[in-house]
Parts: sequence; C-alpha cells; structure tokens
Amino acid sequence: MVRRTGLIRTLIVFMALMFWAPVSAAAAPGPASAPRAAAAPCGALAPGASPAAERAIAAACAEVAAGTWYTWGGGHGSRPGATYGQVDPTDPDSAHDPERLGFDCSGLVRHAYAKATGSDILNGIASQQYYTHRAAARFTAAQGLAPLLPGDLLAWGTSKDLHHIAIYLGAGKMVEAKESGTRLMVSDVRMNGYFGAVRVNTGQVTGHIHQTWGTDVWTKAKPSLGAERVYAFPYSTTIRVQCQIHAEMVSAEGYDNDVWSYLPDYRAWVSNIYIKGPAWLDGVSDCGTTTPVPMV
Repeated sequence: MVRRTGLIRTLIVFMALMFWAPVSAAAAPGPASAPRAAAAPCGALAPGASPAAERAIAAACAEVAAGTWYTWGGGHGSRPGATYGQVDPTDPDSAHDPERLGFDCSGLVRHAYAKATGSDILNGIASQQYYTHRAAARFTAAQGLAPLLPGDLLAWGTSKDLHHIAIYLGAGKMVEAKESGTRLMVSDVRMNGYFGAVRVNTGQVTGHIHQTWGTDVWTKAKPSLGAERVYAFPYSTTIRVQCQIHAEMVSAEGYDNDVWSYLPDYRAWVSNIYIKGPAWLDGVSDCGTTTPVPMV
C-alpha cells in the first residue's frame, strides 16, 4: 500500500511538471510583448526660438500627435491646411495618398508658419520656401547644425533641385512629412544630401520685392545666357531684387532687353524680361554702383 501510494505521488508530480512548463513559457515575456519604445518628443528642444518659430513648431507637432499622414501634394490647396494627396507616378507607396488627408514636406511647413503668423507667408514648394524673400539668415551644409535654432527650415538636394524640407527642433531633431506610406514624424536630422537651412523672417520684409512670370525660368551665376544655371522658377515666384545692370541682350517671349537683376536670396541673376514691370525696374539701383552681395 505504501509503495502504491508513493508511485501515485510520483505520477502526480511528473504530470504537474509537464503542464507547468508550457504555461510558464507562455507567461514569460518574449520579444513580441516587449514594451514599445517611447516616441521622440516633439517641440522646441533647444532655447533661442522666436515666439513665431515656437508657434510653428507647436502647429507641426499637433499634426504629429494627431497621426496625420504624409500625402504627396498634400497641404497645397487654395489655403494652408491638410488636403487629400495625389498619386506620385514614381512612388508605388503613394497609391493611397488620394484617400488620405495630410501634407507633403512643404505643405506641412506652409501650414505650420501660417498657423504661427496668421498669414500664408510660405506658400510654395520646398525650393521656393528655402529661397524665400523672407529669409532672416541662411546657413550652408558646411556650417552643420550648431548655428541653427528651433524653427529654422532644413533643405535637402542641390541648388538645381531642392526636393525636401523640414522644421528643425533642436538637439539634432526635426519634424517632417517624410514620404508616402508614413505619418508625420520626429526624426534625426539626416546629413546625407543636406543642402542648408534658412531662418524665416516673420516680420517686415526688406528690399525690393517683385514677381516673376513664366515657367521653368533659369537664374544664372552671371548676367549672361551662357553662364551656369543656378535655379529654375517653376512658376510665378515672389523675389527680392538687390540691384540691376545692363549686360547681355536677351531676346525671349517677344521682348528684347539687356537688363539683368541680381537676386540675393538665390545668389544669382535673372533677365528682367521675366520680372513683372518695366524693362528697368523703378527704384532699384544700378549694380555698377552697388556691389551685389547676399543679403543674408
């Protein structure tokens, strides 16, 4: 009787161990149940931002918190704000963008600064926002991030093709609308392909402000048709003119004009044929007496 009881006890212990092992394994936390990494904070992460820049950051971060989508072409409606996107023929991930209300990179920048200032001061694509006549300061890629303040605009690409823009937060972080298939996010600043940054002047604009006309109008490194191309205005663009000069004659669009204007924001020249107004712009000085230099 004692031997039989001992055998039964041994069997009970053995069966308990058999059932306990898988239960314990299932209860143990595995990789799939590991806690999710906290999202990067979105806000001004360094001191020095202007009140307007802080408001722009807050507006962009509100869209991040809302889980707003990147949409190709989003944010470029008649007024700032999220819009449904378009299909980018070069990006299969954009197939659902027409169904998503959101922003592309420049649409987000436009929205953020419109919220900050109450005015649509950065309407345009990435390159137009970087070359804005509202520049308070400019920084090259060689200067790195050290001189930047939260709210500055970061741009990627080349002078001939600036294709991405984001808002700097400080501490090496930025808020951006990155690409189709993702939501707006906080990212580490990517130095690969980084072109430079611009600080936005949200106050009074200085200089002679004019408007271009035409599409894909190239600016040049010198006032000459044969000079190196710098940047092409995709469509009518607001520009700041520093001075003008008589140089190479240009015949285009049914006009003949030898006057060229220096645009400090682009560090380039454009034929006055493509600037709305008279052949010689009223009130703009002669570059022969004013050395053209970048304003910022």
